[in-house]
Amino acid sequence: MSRKASKKKPTKKQVPAKKQIEEIEEEEEALEEEPSALSPARLIRLLFRPKVLLILAVGISGWFGFQKLKNQLPDLAQEEQYQVETRQLSLIPAPPHYVPIDLVDQVIKRNQLPEKVSLLDRDLVIKIAEAFQKHPWVQKVVSVRKTSTVEVELQFRKPAAMVEFKQRLLPVDNAGVLLPPEDFSVSDARRYPVITGVESVPAGPPGNAWGDVTVTGAAQLAEALGPHWKELEIVSIEAPPRMSEASSLDDLIYRLITAGGSEIVWGRSPKSQRRGELRVDQKIGKLEKYYRDYGGFDRPHGPYEIDIRHWQEISRRPLRQQSQQRTLMRR
Repeated sequence: MSRKASKKKPTKKQVPAKKQIEEIEEEEEALEEEPSALSPARLIRLLFRPKVLLILAVGISGWFGFQKLKNQLPDLAQEEQYQVETRQLSLIPAPPHYVPIDLVDQVIKRNQLPEKVSLLDRDLVIKIAEAFQKHPWVQKVVSVRKTSTVEVELQFRKPAAMVEFKQRLLPVDNAGVLLPPEDFSVSDARRYPVITGVESVPAGPPGNAWGDVTVTGAAQLAEALGPHWKELEIVSIEAPPRMSEASSLDDLIYRLITAGGSEIVWGRSPKSQRRGELRVDQKIGKLEKYYRDYGGFDRPHGPYEIDIRHWQEISRRPLRQQSQQRTLMRR
């Protein structure tokens, strides 16, 4: 047989396989040449389709039309029916007697609020809340609500004592926060317990804490003794000197000075966490019993130093004449 005759012809199965490989290669080349779905060219073709251009045109025209119409509409926020006089803000609850009656006027002046505000002002609640929170008499702004007017619910600070400072009496609340001295008359100041022996100066203007843990503890004690102050004839709380800046409430021992010059060793402040310290009600019970039994803290031959810190008994000893004179002068 010749060589030509010996060559085998391709079978039917071999031809489709080769053709299939060629088709796959062509498809891969076509995919490489086809632009990506996110390519700039494809995006431009999509953007410039008639329907897309029509939608964009209508949207832009509508937006400009709305802005023009909005500018032509009346500003409802300026309508009289939505205006409220700032001085007519409603305070809930009504301020207690020791808070100045012109509190709202003071807030307006301090924060330069306008004479009228609009109930349609979206930021009105925030503006009013921030303005009142800055006032030294306001402990917390509970809520601000828009009704037919603006209702402001507040928690007010309450005076607890007067701190004797450079021949002045400066009011503080039960947390030792300085209150506006100008809001107290001389007769007002005499109604509160007096804290003596404070060596520090206030850390800031009214509305800020005094910044001395000694004042804080004394103010807490003054609040606890407030209802019993006059009946027990106590005239002042003697604050101890701070031994260091690191001194805490647990390190400070307070004394109560009576009208007759006796000194009652009270102990630590009501908020002290020192174990073994008597509770406030236990100490007050001891004071009341002693007062009833002897008819006062200075009888029969006082003044005395009276120590009520013990669990069972009360100890006392006569004070020296020098100590008595010092106490009376401090009063």
